[in-house]
Amino acid sequence: MKPLLLEVRQLSKSYQRAQGVFGHKKVQALSHVSFTLEAGQTLAIVGETGSGKSTLAKLLIGIESPDQGEILLEGQAIQITDFKDYNQVIRYIFQDPARSLNPHQKIGQMLQDVLRYSSSLPAEEHQAKIRLTLRQVGLMDEHADYYPHMFSGGQLQRVALARALILDPKLLILDEALTAMDPSLRAQIVNLLLELQKQQGLAYLLITNHLRLVRHIADKMLVLHQGNALDYGDTAAVFADPQFDYSKKLISSAMS
Repeated sequence: MKPLLLEVRQLSKSYQRAQGVFGHKKVQALSHVSFTLEAGQTLAIVGETGSGKSTLAKLLIGIESPDQGEILLEGQAIQITDFKDYNQVIRYIFQDPARSLNPHQKIGQMLQDVLRYSSSLPAEEHQAKIRLTLRQVGLMDEHADYYPHMFSGGQLQRVALARALILDPKLLILDEALTAMDPSLRAQIVNLLLELQKQQGLAYLLITNHLRLVRHIADKMLVLHQGNALDYGDTAAVFADPQFDYSKKLISSAMS
């Protein structure tokens, strides 16, 4: 059994939404959600829009704090004040990499800023680390001097991956990052992710509705519905025998 990297215990989050002119309504986005993720493993979080997937991602990267529950990283509970160090271990990749990049900044400058503000690596080693990371994701040294608009869509996804990997994290959260790609590009990036996982022991938390992709690369999966955790376990077992009607419909519609 691999070491436990991430443990989420009874995580809950609600919001107050306006209702009428003066009223408010409590909306439960997540309700007592629990799961674990081992080092080098891929866990897929699936569910329709409004299921709580995005709320869960925000809690995991510290954008918001839970109402109840806790997040443990390598056995240590994480507080909201710890997220600067925590986010060196857990990195987030957005669905649209172009929107997350500064169009006026060269890629090498962007990567150097990540190292400068979030790494203890000596400044004299930054350029070597940048070149190494670019090569790891299938880019070339000269791409450090490119601006975002000079890259293709597939290359931009590799840039986003380089920005996440440059801090040598243990876990990547991919929030619908593979969903909008055409099949050939998705296959390239998936193969790259699998190779990096094999080489570096990375763990992935994949937030997606692409059930065929989940079946292909995820070790475990968790089905969310209206903030509640339904089927959870080994991917093959959940696909073969889902216990909840919602999970059955979700899997059946996606795989038909």
